[in-house]
Amino acid sequence: MLRKLIFPLLLGIAGCGVLISLGVWQVQRLAWKEGILAELDSRLTGAPQPFDFSATEEINEYTRVTLSGTPTGEELHVLTSGTAAGTGYRVISKFTLDDGNDILLDLGLLPLDIKDAAPLIVPMQITGTLLWPDDQNSSTPDPDTTKNIWFARNVEMMAAALSTQPFMVVVSTATPADPRLTPLPVETSGIKNDHLEYAITWFLLAIVWAAMTMFLIFRTTRQKDV
Repeated sequence: MLRKLIFPLLLGIAGCGVLISLGVWQVQRLAWKEGILAELDSRLTGAPQPFDFSATEEINEYTRVTLSGTPTGEELHVLTSGTAAGTGYRVISKFTLDDGNDILLDLGLLPLDIKDAAPLIVPMQITGTLLWPDDQNSSTPDPDTTKNIWFARNVEMMAAALSTQPFMVVVSTATPADPRLTPLPVETSGIKNDHLEYAITWFLLAIVWAAMTMFLIFRTTRQKDV
C-alpha cells in the first residue's frame, strides 16, 4: 500500500514545489518592478532640467527636460493605437535647437484624417521627457518610406532618416502648441506590471495541483480498500 502512495506523493510534492517557487519568483519580480516604477515616477515628477547632449540612456532616460528651438517641418509618422487620444500617427519631428543642433521631438498624436496637414514651424519652448523607446521587435514591419508610415519608434533609425543627433524628447507641453497634435506625455501608467497576476496564477495552480494529488491518493487508497 505504502509503495503505491510513493509516486503520487512525489509527483504532488515536486509539482507544488515548482509552482510555488514560480509564484515566489513573480513576487520578487513584482518588488523589483515596483522599485523601478517608483524611480521612474520620481524622475517624471522632478523639476525639468535644461537638455544636455551628455545625457545617456542608462542614466537619464525618463528625465524631464526643457529646450527651445524650431521644428524644421520634416517629420516621420508612426502609426499608433490604444493611446489616450485614440488612433493616429505619432509625429516625430526634426527639431533645431537654438544652438543649431538637431534632435528628434515626439510632438504627439496626429489624427489619421489630417495626415497631410501642414506642421506649425515657429520657435517653440518645450518641456518633455528624454526617452529611448523600445517599440520595435522581430515582428515589426519595415517603415513605408514612400507613404511616410512607420510602425515603431527607433531612435537610431529615425535620427539617421532625419539627419539628427540620436536623442528623442517626448513633448509634455509646447508653447506655442501645434494645433494638429495632441501631446502624449510619458507616464508610468503605460508600463505593464503583471507580476502580481502571474504570482496569483502560479499559487492557484499549486493549490489545484495539491488537490489533484490528494484526490489521486484518495483513489489509490479507496481501490485498496475495495
